[in-house]
Amino acid sequence: METAPNLENRITVPRVLSDEQVAFFVENGYLVLESLVTPDEIEELRRDTVQLARGGYPCENLQPLPADLTDDEALRRILCIHQPHFVSPVIQKYVKHANICGALSQITAAHLPFWDGSVKCMQSMLFVKPPTFQGQAWHQDEIYIPTRDRSLIGAWIALDDATIENGCLWVIPGSHQQGYLYPQRDHSDTEEHDFGQQSYGFDESCAVPVEVPVGSVVFFNGYLLHKSHKNRSEIYRRVLVSHYMNAWSHLPWSLAAGESVAKADRRSVIPVAGVDPYTWKGYDNPPQNVWLRTCKATEEQKEVPLANP
Repeated sequence: METAPNLENRITVPRVLSDEQVAFFVENGYLVLESLVTPDEIEELRRDTVQLARGGYPCENLQPLPADLTDDEALRRILCIHQPHFVSPVIQKYVKHANICGALSQITAAHLPFWDGSVKCMQSMLFVKPPTFQGQAWHQDEIYIPTRDRSLIGAWIALDDATIENGCLWVIPGSHQQGYLYPQRDHSDTEEHDFGQQSYGFDESCAVPVEVPVGSVVFFNGYLLHKSHKNRSEIYRRVLVSHYMNAWSHLPWSLAAGESVAKADRRSVIPVAGVDPYTWKGYDNPPQNVWLRTCKATEEQKEVPLANP
């Protein structure tokens, strides 16, 4: 078995960021790029969101819906679809979007002195977040997806204008700098946030809302504290957020039997920029399925019949 890094088959991506933008990301832990995704691309993603919601792909957890159910009725049942790129070739295409991956090749591990711009993706999440649906309490993504070098990064594509009213992101600039994972606990505010735990033990007085127009992409480090609130508007707050990391880092997302933390490296990943030095390990085939995130509003929706009698 080959064990040397494979530095061939480099994925070339455009350089889209200035040195000042890279420095802003390293300092603040997030960066907004407006109009990075075109209106036609946004429409393609919106159409695919409907196809997923209606059960248009072979998938156990998203079964076909009755034909007389409207697209709006289908969408209003979903807070978030986890790993839609496992079943949708459209979502997988946007996981590999050239300009997004170009930005990622400049900032993902920009805090590391010898990083060469190589990036891989391990997760996608399609938030639908209809009116009245809850947001997420304060958290750090690296609690859920660990890396070996603090390189986890999210690329958050706004499929609608994201505003305070419909539940945009809030961030605490610079909260990623020390690489500290804050403790978590359950919360009781199910009117405002979903069932996930909340991080605590920090000053949130310097939090800022990240309101962005449709087509924007928000990049944020895995240690950055962020949250979102309930959608109090009459419009959706649809977002495709995918998570990436330095391709040179292992991904110890879980442990196989007899495996040590140091050697754990889950391989259901997609190289998107630079090289994958671990191609000799091969890749894990993802399941042809997705997972659904729920909140109080989703639980209430289960009491509503699928179609009018």
